[in-house]
Amino acid sequence: MLIWLILIPVIASVLIGFLHTPGRATALVSSLLTFGLGIGSIVALSMGAGSDWLTHIGDLPTTLTLSLPLSKPMLLLTVLVTLAAVLGMRAPDAAADRSWSISTLLISAGATGAFISDNLVAFFAFHELALIPTFVMIGLYGRGERRTIAWRMTLYLGLASMVLLAGLVLLYMQLGTTKFMEMMVMAAMGRLPASACLTAGLLLLGFGTLVSLFPFHSWAAPAYASAPTPIAMMHAGVLKKFGLYGLILVAYIFGSGSAQFFGDWINLLLILLLGNVLWVGCVTIAQSRLDSMLGNSSVMHMGYIFLGIAVFVLSGSSNALAYQGAGMLMLAHGLSIALLFLLSGQIERRTGTLEFSALGGLGRRQPLLGFFFGLAGMASIGLPLLANFVGEFSIFVSCFMDWKPGTVGSFCYDWLNNLSNMLGGLGPVQLTLVFALWGLVISAIYMLRAIRRIFAGDLTPVCERATLPLSGADICSAALLSAALVLFGIVPGILA
Repeated sequence: MLIWLILIPVIASVLIGFLHTPGRATALVSSLLTFGLGIGSIVALSMGAGSDWLTHIGDLPTTLTLSLPLSKPMLLLTVLVTLAAVLGMRAPDAAADRSWSISTLLISAGATGAFISDNLVAFFAFHELALIPTFVMIGLYGRGERRTIAWRMTLYLGLASMVLLAGLVLLYMQLGTTKFMEMMVMAAMGRLPASACLTAGLLLLGFGTLVSLFPFHSWAAPAYASAPTPIAMMHAGVLKKFGLYGLILVAYIFGSGSAQFFGDWINLLLILLLGNVLWVGCVTIAQSRLDSMLGNSSVMHMGYIFLGIAVFVLSGSSNALAYQGAGMLMLAHGLSIALLFLLSGQIERRTGTLEFSALGGLGRRQPLLGFFFGLAGMASIGLPLLANFVGEFSIFVSCFMDWKPGTVGSFCYDWLNNLSNMLGGLGPVQLTLVFALWGLVISAIYMLRAIRRIFAGDLTPVCERATLPLSGADICSAALLSAALVLFGIVPGILA
C-alpha cells in the first residue's frame, strides 16, 4: 500500500506535464489521496496492521516501511505540508501553475520515499529526486538574484550529497548490507566499522550541510527566501528534515555503540550548533525583509534539533526523551515554518512587498491573516500548548537526565573547565544548553518585532490597499497546519 504514496504524486506529475491536465486541480486531487492514504497507513500501523510493501529498483529489493524510527511523524509532516502547499498555491500564470504543481508533487514523492525506505540506495536516491525541482524552480521563478542563489544552492548541496554518498558507501562496505534493519542486527552484534571516525565524519558533514549546519549554512536562507511559496514550504518544512532524519537513523542503527561510532565528532557538533542558534539568530534579527527573516530563523532552529541528536548519541541511544524531543521538534518546525512561508506569500500577494519598512497596520485590513501569523509566530518561538514547545522543552530536560552535580566534563580548554566548575560542574552538553537558551530570547525579539511591524502600528499605503480577503482554500490551508500545531502541542503522544 505504501508504494502508492510515491506513485500517486509521480503519476499526477506525468499527467500535468505530458497531458496538460490542470496543474493545481490535479495536484490537489493527488495531495488529498496521499493525505488520506498516509493517515490511513499510520493509523493501521498504530493498530497493529502490517504496512510494508516490497518493491524493486533494478535487482535491489527495497522495503517501504513505517517501522523505522521517526518514519510515521515524517510521513505525516510530508502529507500535511503537501496538502497545505497545494491548497495555498497561487501561480502567476498557467505555465507557472503546471511547473509549481509538478515540482511540489515531486518533492513530496521524493521526501516520502526517503522517509519510508529501508535501504541506503533508495534512501539516497529519493532525496536526490526531491532536490532537483527545488533548483529548477528557484532558477525559473525565484525572487531577487534567483540564478545566483540557485547555483550556490546546487554547489553546496551537490558537494554535500557526494560527501554523504561516500559515507553511505563506506557504511555499506563495512557492514555488508544496504538494509537498515540488517544494519541494526550487525551493530547489535558489536560489529563497528573499522574506519568509524572517517565514516562518521563524512556522514555528519554530508547530512549536516543538507540541514544547514553552521558554518555550511549560507545557501539555505537565500534559497528559502527566493523560492516560490510552495517550494519554500516543501523544502524548509519537509525536505530539510532528511539530514536530521538520517543522523537519528544512524544513531538508532548503532544503538549503544552510537557514541563510540561518532566519537569526538559529537563534541564538534555541540560547538557548531551554537553557531546556528547564536550567530544565525543575531543575523535573523538584522533582516529587513520577512522572507529573509524566516529563512534565517529556519536555519537557527536547526541548532536545537542538533542538540537533541547530540544528547541521544552521547547517551548511547538510551535517552528516549532526547529522541522524542528531536522528533517532535522536527515535526513542529516543519509545520510552523511551512505555515509562516505560506502566510508570507499571502502577505506579498496582497501588498506587493515583504519589506518591513513598507508594511504596517495590516491587521486592520487582514485580521484573520494576522491571527494565523501570530499563532505560527508564537509556535516558532516555543509558546506552551503548541507543538514546538513540547519538542524544545523535551530536548532541554533531556540534557540533564544523566547529569549529576559536580561531575565535571572533559574540555579542551582550561577556561571551559573553570567555567564548568563555577557553574556546578556542568558537562559539555549542559554547558552548551546554557548558551543555547539565549536563542529563546533572540527568537522572541525577531518574531515579536516582525508581528508588530507588519500587523500593528499605523496603516501604510501598501497595507491600506490590501483588501483582498483570504479565500476558502487559503483559510483551509492555514487552518490545517495551525490545527496540527495545536493538536500536537496539547496531545504530543498521539503519534506514539
